[in-house]
Amino acid sequence: MKIRTYHGTTASIDVDAQKGFTPICPNELPVIDGHLIVDELNKQATKARYRLFSKDVHPTNAIYFANDQHPQFSTIEDSDNADIYWNSHCVSGTVGSELLDGLPKPEEYDFFIAKGFEPNLHPYSACYHDLDKTISTGIIEWLKNKNINTVLVGGLALDYCVYETVADLRKNGFLVVINKSATKSIGNFNEAIERLIFIGCVIVENSDEIELV
Repeated sequence: MKIRTYHGTTASIDVDAQKGFTPICPNELPVIDGHLIVDELNKQATKARYRLFSKDVHPTNAIYFANDQHPQFSTIEDSDNADIYWNSHCVSGTVGSELLDGLPKPEEYDFFIAKGFEPNLHPYSACYHDLDKTISTGIIEWLKNKNINTVLVGGLALDYCVYETVADLRKNGFLVVINKSATKSIGNFNEAIERLIFIGCVIVENSDEIELV
């Protein structure tokens, strides 16, 4: 499916496109082929006026890191802002927290946010610092201030951080385009795409299907 977008009112977001979510860091949260999305992220960014990035930056003492007593994917019972135990990933200052090779440097993006840097807060969406979605990261406000109405989205992983980011963008009135070639999922990819279609996203196979007018 092809879609036409207006360069001046379009932004692109690279959601958590970090080494800790790829086979580059096999002991963290390696999404299959997660390191292969860079070219498509870069291509879709050429269709947008602004480019944004969200980054997981976790502390070593995060309460949501899995251990022998609490294996990965088990439920956290006593926290309002962390719901699942995950393998240690994207810890500040480590290789896992780095952006994927081939992406711009952080300072080269038009807007850049970090999330998950408090030990008791593990948000998925790039739009909020908390699971209740009451503490904004500023992305939504920034996009509205720039008169953006369309957002091209890729990153990792489709069924967690990308999905939650997109859901918040849709709730705030943005047209969201998901580039299937610029994202990978932890679970079933097609099921994640169907969920995104259900909330009103436009799906394209690759950046060539995004036409500028």
